Amino acid sequence: MHYGLLLIPLISAFIGWFTNWIAIKMLFHPREPKKILGITFHGIFPKRQRQFAEKLGKLVSEELLSFGDIEEKITNPANIQKLMPLIEGHIDLFLREKLPQQMPVISMFIGDKTINELKTVFTGELETLFPVIMKSYMNSLQEDLDLEKIVVQKVAGFSSDKMEQVLNSIMSKEFRFVEIIGGVLGFVIGLLQVLITVLQ
Repeated sequence: MHYGLLLIPLISAFIGWFTNWIAIKMLFHPREPKKILGITFHGIFPKRQRQFAEKLGKLVSEELLSFGDIEEKITNPANIQKLMPLIEGHIDLFLREKLPQQMPVISMFIGDKTINELKTVFTGELETLFPVIMKSYMNSLQEDLDLEKIVVQKVAGFSSDKMEQVLNSIMSKEFRFVEIIGGVLGFVIGLLQVLITVLQ
């Protein structure tokens, strides 16, 4: 057997690794379209960044962070109940300390029993009023705040360097795995070529 055949798996492994490395690089490079031998090359993400931003904006506004979901959470009676002790404490502080400072004459006629009754009335009314206020606020916020548009503008405005940095930070292991797989497959194909040559 010719010892030069042993180089075939190594060369095939290098070619497999290199082609996958090039493919990953071409996700981000070149940043701007470049013509080489009449063929235009442009990185996939720089080329499709606007479409990617639009799809992501729609996904965020409709699925991940919809105003309907936010409204449901903040008007949920269980969540409002969690706020009531804080509100009751604030009302108690107001009736016992701030009201006497602002209206000393009225505070002379308010004792503990009246304060407790007022607290009960106020907290009950606020408990009923909060969902209505928050629903109205969310409707107003939805008109003023276009989540989809904000996400599209932010992502479309990313520099290509920033986009590459973000995706690399998320998928660096996967990219490395793809490169290694290319090398391994290239090595296996090289071995098969050697075996076929030897067995002929």
